[in-house]
Amino acid sequence: MKPVILDVDTGLDDACALLLAARHPELDLRAVTCVGGNVGLDDVVINTLTVLEAAGRTDIPVGRGAALPLLQPMRTAPHVHGVDGLGDLDWPRSSRSPSTTPALELLRDVLLDGAAKGEPVTLIPLAPMTNIALLLRTYPEAAAGLREIVFMGGAAGIGNATASAEFNIWTDPEAAAIVLAAAGELDVPVTMYGLDVFYDVVVTLEQARALSGSPSADLARKLIERRSELYGRDGASIGDGGAVCAVIDPDGLTTQRFPLRVELAGSWSRGRTIVDTRDWSSDRSSDPHGISPTVVDVATAVEGSRYAELWLDAVR
Repeated sequence: MKPVILDVDTGLDDACALLLAARHPELDLRAVTCVGGNVGLDDVVINTLTVLEAAGRTDIPVGRGAALPLLQPMRTAPHVHGVDGLGDLDWPRSSRSPSTTPALELLRDVLLDGAAKGEPVTLIPLAPMTNIALLLRTYPEAAAGLREIVFMGGAAGIGNATASAEFNIWTDPEAAAIVLAAAGELDVPVTMYGLDVFYDVVVTLEQARALSGSPSADLARKLIERRSELYGRDGASIGDGGAVCAVIDPDGLTTQRFPLRVELAGSWSRGRTIVDTRDWSSDRSSDPHGISPTVVDVATAVEGSRYAELWLDAVR
């Protein structure tokens, strides 16, 4: 089993990812940490506990993390995830409480334990990376327990929060820049599962409506139905769930290694992930900015039907 941690701002697609990570037999989900993003932190925590209950995994510790981005105000996305973050579904909300250990310390402890046991952990941030930036700058020794970081965020060529920037990066671009810099300094492998592949793992309404018989299956069905309704389509992407699929089955994802930076200024481009695809060394060597020291595996294509079946098999 692959030990993993999810860092989430649980909206509809984070819920798809949580169901998969909690139920797939090849993953050992050791903790989930929460950060403000799609909705405010209080709702993120409740949503996360609610989804884990539906998955039958109340044993997984849930840590409460950063409520706000490092520098800028919080910008939530009720137009995508509903007021409560779970699409305002008629689903009973959890009354449980999160761990008494805050997210930063929970991340540190799980990673240091993994390092001590020789079981490095894959960290899967599916949200603004505020928690992860704080972790790697406050407790850089915890990187010894990281096998890799596979994050959902960014894009090589498109945006959604703005024409240039993807939501998770745009919400806290300073945090994303810090994580990339720290990963380069600490020699942590990074994969970017961005918008270039995000929309390509689609579950049809027909497939979703065949899910029933357990709380996990029922919630999974409702998540796809609500996302399909939102976009007016006969099916929906599992969104963040694709990044978890990529950890379970990396052969279903095509990646290329590119230097990567995050734009922190710019009226129209703040939060954009700058993927350096230039292949002529003279262009790079003459660049006054220099080349980013952090090189990541950027997802460029995904076998959508393969990952959709992987998700369906787990949640049903």
